[in-house]
Amino acid sequence: MENNTVFNATVCIIGVLILSIHLISVAIKKNKRKDEMDLLYFFIFTIIHFLTYLIFTFVKQIYVSDTYIITFYTTFYIMNNIEVLLLYRYMSSYVNVPEKTDTIISTINVSLFIVYLFLDIANIFTGMFFTSVDGVYTRSNLMVLSQGYQFIMFIIIAAVTLSNKKLNAREKTAFSIYCFLPFVAIVIQNIFKGYAIAYASIIIAIEGLFVFLTIEKNLELSRQEQEIKESQVKIMLSQIQPHFIYNSLSSISTMITIDPDKAQKALDNFTEYLRHNLQSLTETNLIPFNNELQHIKTYVALEKLRFENRIEVIYDTQATDFNIPPLSIQPLVENSIKHGILKKLEGGTVTIKSYENKSSYVVEIIDNGVGFDPKSLDPKDNNHVGLNNIGFRIKKMCNGDIKVDSSIDKGSHIVVTFSKENQS
Repeated sequence: MENNTVFNATVCIIGVLILSIHLISVAIKKNKRKDEMDLLYFFIFTIIHFLTYLIFTFVKQIYVSDTYIITFYTTFYIMNNIEVLLLYRYMSSYVNVPEKTDTIISTINVSLFIVYLFLDIANIFTGMFFTSVDGVYTRSNLMVLSQGYQFIMFIIIAAVTLSNKKLNAREKTAFSIYCFLPFVAIVIQNIFKGYAIAYASIIIAIEGLFVFLTIEKNLELSRQEQEIKESQVKIMLSQIQPHFIYNSLSSISTMITIDPDKAQKALDNFTEYLRHNLQSLTETNLIPFNNELQHIKTYVALEKLRFENRIEVIYDTQATDFNIPPLSIQPLVENSIKHGILKKLEGGTVTIKSYENKSSYVVEIIDNGVGFDPKSLDPKDNNHVGLNNIGFRIKKMCNGDIKVDSSIDKGSHIVVTFSKENQS
């Protein structure tokens, strides 16, 4: 067996073993992110790619013909392009490329891929990229053009990642290595013909992606989890305030002699309210919207003990079967009551709506209270506490969004969206 054959087989075997380990480590993880799923597909295809080349390497030792050589090299050309197609898909989900930009680049990506697919197939009959003479792979003068799709997409991927301000140096380096290493590998491979230098470069590039990006993503998620935890604690503590506890217990105490049954129900509500808030301290996952809705009703029942008809809450919940971060809607309703309608002598109404559209679940909180100027909010102020924290958790935990529209003396309208893609 020739030296280049041993080298090529060794590269493929090592590649399959390394990729299989990475594949298993990603596959066994629960609640995989979208970028992890795309990485999984990328690994699966690359393993198939390496195994195909390994089979070709051994079969070539016992059987060679022009048809065989042309068929298999055409297959490799197409598989190399699929590799890049999947790489962009992974990069797009990892970087979270803006939708409009992603649509444009994806269109270019797929269009170029289809064009080169036809060109690779046409090469079988025209030999414009390569041919086979007496069972020997022979490049044509236009061979460099066969790499056009890969070169264009590598440049685009490098440009998108290097210009992204949210990526750190480690992440940019990982993508850059994968984009620029093939250029170096092709030059070296032209010097050492017959050696699969490009496949060795793929292994190195994938290791960079997996090690750098996986470690970085895990560190980022760990930081975010800690920030989310601190955010939840701040919101919970802002709600369980001494004056609220005192006022609730005082109202229940007064009610015991007047209406014991009503007092018992109020005490149950108070207990449930405290239990839900304390439980939120240890809750790191999304919870059913219905759970949050029940918490809202418990809170409203406690406030109505003191303010009675000054508070009216209308529930228009057309959609309830979705998940949200704990304490993401109830504090908004609390703000509407405390800092909205109760600032008016006659009180007012809070309307809670929930519905769904094509891409999201939406919750709206509308009140006819005194309103406020959103631009005047101070993140350190306890009034309207939680808006920034809630917005942060909604964005990080379920790729959602919160929009506040309020005017003085005209009430407030808050719209919260929860992406359907992040429901778990």
